[in-house]
Amino acid sequence: MNAHPLNSFLRGSQPGNTGDHRRKLRELIQKICLLGLWRGTFFEHAAFYGGTALRMLYGLDRWSEDLDFSLLEEKPDFRLGDWLNPVRQELEAWGIKAEVDLYEKKASQSESAFIKANTLKILIDLKIPSSELSRLHRDEVSSVCFELDPHPPCGFESESRFLLEPIPFSVRVMSLPDLFAGKMHAVLARGWASRVKGRDWYDLIWFVRSGATLNLDHLEARLKQSGHLEQERSLDAVSFRALLRARIGRIDFAQAKQDVLPFITDPAALQNWSKELFQDLLTIITLQ
Repeated sequence: MNAHPLNSFLRGSQPGNTGDHRRKLRELIQKICLLGLWRGTFFEHAAFYGGTALRMLYGLDRWSEDLDFSLLEEKPDFRLGDWLNPVRQELEAWGIKAEVDLYEKKASQSESAFIKANTLKILIDLKIPSSELSRLHRDEVSSVCFELDPHPPCGFESESRFLLEPIPFSVRVMSLPDLFAGKMHAVLARGWASRVKGRDWYDLIWFVRSGATLNLDHLEARLKQSGHLEQERSLDAVSFRALLRARIGRIDFAQAKQDVLPFITDPAALQNWSKELFQDLLTIITLQ
């Protein structure tokens, strides 16, 4: 019997660690989806951004679930659904049977796609011993969500970077200063009512620690696009730091820590989270 084409990619999983098998499988599915998009020339029209882009291409040390994309320029006739067949075909070529569903958000004209595959079935096909899979429910799903922003903010740059699994291929991704601007937009503008998305704040620390610069023009364009900055106002270093200082003052960082915990391996990294920590960080963010 022929070996499953993905066998070699799970060899590094920790024996008996169901969670490790699960995470590695989900990351492989994400990469295979990106490979399918590359084969379909999707990256001639769109750039990868967000937490998963940071993790795969820049080394962010936390798990991220979604694949976020922005068109390089406005294209009224561009439809995410036109690019899902190459993704489906790529998954099948690597031995993964998955459901591929498209959802349209009429109000924003944005589109989402969900890839769903049975986790237990795939891991059994991969010859993972059944004793290591006892904690998995037979109907557990490994899923990947695509999100396409059809209204790109002006002023961002992109570059091609390589992934090596499951084969070497290139992905067009936003530049690091523009990714920083996109993350700062989430920090400043994300509306989750009383719920705080701690992943945004974890990523903010990562950007500062990595020495990345923030594209202030891109951030300004995003804030105006989302209605969080008046069209007649400009964003300079002083007004940016004032906005961030005010936002930090409203955040419950105990709640933020709880949000990010499932996505990281070292809880001690959150030990000193406080308003004082982030107020100090805002003074050393480098702007361009």
